[in-house]
Amino acid sequence: MNYPYPDRDCGLTLVNNLPHEATSAPEILRWALGEYGNQFAISTSFQSEGMVLIDMASRISNDFRVITLDTGRLPEETHTMIETVYNRYGVRVEIAAPDANEVSAMVAQHGTNLFYHDAALRMLCCRVRKVLPLERKLGELGAYAVGLRRAQSDSRSFVPKVERKGTTAKLSPLADWSKDEVEEYTAKHRVPRHPLYERGFTSIGCGPCTRATLSGEHERAGRWWWEDGVKECGLHYSANGKAERRIDVLLREVQQARSNAAVA
Repeated sequence: MNYPYPDRDCGLTLVNNLPHEATSAPEILRWALGEYGNQFAISTSFQSEGMVLIDMASRISNDFRVITLDTGRLPEETHTMIETVYNRYGVRVEIAAPDANEVSAMVAQHGTNLFYHDAALRMLCCRVRKVLPLERKLGELGAYAVGLRRAQSDSRSFVPKVERKGTTAKLSPLADWSKDEVEEYTAKHRVPRHPLYERGFTSIGCGPCTRATLSGEHERAGRWWWEDGVKECGLHYSANGKAERRIDVLLREVQQARSNAAVA
């Protein structure tokens, strides 16, 4: 097995039973697959980083899990990638979906495209459609890997390669990779690419909330482009201050409406 950056470490070193920060991406995946087996999964929306992780894992084991979110607002090209992963790697992607009644209650209260009207409403939509269903799915696991890189945005600049999230190990094996390194690996190993990259997208999420980026823009500029400041969905970072408090209130209202509908 040939990886483009084998000299980043000299093997596996554990600190507090987790791989050391200097551990390479392939070695982190090898450790996770050996340590957790079927209790480990790669969580991805099929951006290039996630596809690199899938390709790396396939070179270590022919038996590993891949999880994705179907928010109900994904572009069709993302659904195509589910079939691509199966055809290339033989992996049946596991799909986590939001609670249909919570989505229905949210839309009834705030409209289908609530995310365009207010930052807190956008984060509420992310919470209902992405964060909560993924949390439920990840609750089944002992460890999971994501494609975060520190160079993707200022808010990700200190992402650790390995951390504990409660009793679960969250792995970001590509945290210290550059965009060029991801592209190099993708080209070298002919890793399948999400079709939207060919249309100018540099970050891929829900259809209404993602656009192609313009020349000179940051690679995540196409996500929630109508907002200013830090733009995360809450999967990896929670909002702070007033917006966070508003989300808590809005989410309680949605979940109360769901409960009321269930007993009606």
